[in-house]
Amino acid sequence: MTLNQMISEIKPADQEIVDRARERTSRLVMPRRALGELHLIGERICGIQRTLEPSVKNKAVLVMAADHGVAANSVSAYPQEVTGEMVRTFVLGGAGINVLARQAGARVLVVDMGVIPEVSDLPVEEAVLAAQSQVENALLIRKIAKGTSDFTLGPAMTREQAEQSLVTGYEVASTLFEEGVELLGAGDMGIGNTSSSSAIGAAVTGHPVERITGRGTGVDDEGFARKCRAIQKGLDINRPDPKDALDVLGKVGGFEIGGIAGAVLAAARFKRPVVIDGLISTAGALLAYVMCPTVADYMFAGHRSVEQGHQLMLEHMGLRPILDLGMRLGEGTGAALAMHVIEAGVRVFREVITFEEAGVTEEAQ
Repeated sequence: MTLNQMISEIKPADQEIVDRARERTSRLVMPRRALGELHLIGERICGIQRTLEPSVKNKAVLVMAADHGVAANSVSAYPQEVTGEMVRTFVLGGAGINVLARQAGARVLVVDMGVIPEVSDLPVEEAVLAAQSQVENALLIRKIAKGTSDFTLGPAMTREQAEQSLVTGYEVASTLFEEGVELLGAGDMGIGNTSSSSAIGAAVTGHPVERITGRGTGVDDEGFARKCRAIQKGLDINRPDPKDALDVLGKVGGFEIGGIAGAVLAAARFKRPVVIDGLISTAGALLAYVMCPTVADYMFAGHRSVEQGHQLMLEHMGLRPILDLGMRLGEGTGAALAMHVIEAGVRVFREVITFEEAGVTEEAQ
């Protein structure tokens, strides 16, 4: 399926269903909208899934992983080898996302979109098996290349590779939806990817590099200045077109960021909610938004990262974060935590009875 075909099949959430859901909420046995944002979440899920009996019990988190050529500019506090090492940790079940996904009752599927080392010595499950089996943490090898090129010297990837990363993310997520996943979280792993994400954010939103760039893995003042210089150089050399998501992705992005963008498009196509995470996940969502603004109907912002550019990208898409816990780990951790709140909103909508059903007198008119 081509990108144009994917996008052409995306329709807005059903506002009529949202209105009907809101009418039911107004009759729940409590003061009107007493649970605040939980009501809005439940109603949005109704509109997304086109039903007044929404469900988000079947959950999964996609962790897209890839290496970045820009890491050669010492933009991270960690060496590039950490990407492959963390992929192994995800599959072994010992990382932050594994803990929080287990708590949320979500499976974790790690996708090697372009990690430099070979990680195929670990068990590999096809996405369909990951959706059906009892394997908690599965690994898919969908390597486009062994890392991107250094975008301070030229484009990070070819336009063909950019499209391949989007299509790959779309296909992986589509398989999960076809096998019954009702709520998807989008996570990431890749040393150097906050630089790529900040470059994407600056290119699309127009905010200055110094305003949209954060400290990522925790670089010091000198490292932060070096990171900003690298991002600005990449933008100056490559001149990405903010109206062309593939151009932005190809020039300053990453394979895993493209994969996340594709997964967001798939969620909208399959009428499923997707929870985006922090800066990197949101950069992928931002690219999907450039291609098709309607995808915002299907996105929930899991949390507000301490990365300063994250909020700017969320505002560009009109999204409000569910949580604000001072987090900056990535991996999909904020998305996994927000799944609890999203499920709570759905359960409140479905399980709290109305005044009529309870036989309780409503407020005086």
